[in-house]
Amino acid sequence: MSVESKVRESLRSVEDPEMKISVIELGLIYGIKEEQREGGIHVEVDMTLTSPGCPIAPELMAAVHRATEQTEGVLSAHVNLTFTPLWDPRKHASEDALIDMGIF
Repeated sequence: MSVESKVRESLRSVEDPEMKISVIELGLIYGIKEEQREGGIHVEVDMTLTSPGCPIAPELMAAVHRATEQTEGVLSAHVNLTFTPLWDPRKHASEDALIDMGIF
């Protein structure tokens, strides 16, 4: 299993506290890049939020950071916040997440 796959699996446990849906299912994780460094693998996670003014941004980013760093094989991690493109549940969320949100 690749490091990216392991990180994605770890991030399934991180839920948006308001929606109670995984950041993976919501499509908030835009990218995961790994880089070999001395001593291990560094991971860069590109993520967004459900809205630019999200009041829980710091705690959600911290949870993503913790879950990434706790992933087997990961030495260090950094979370990059982006709003390009803006999150749109119809484009980014999984079918299960859409059903949970009541969007059909």
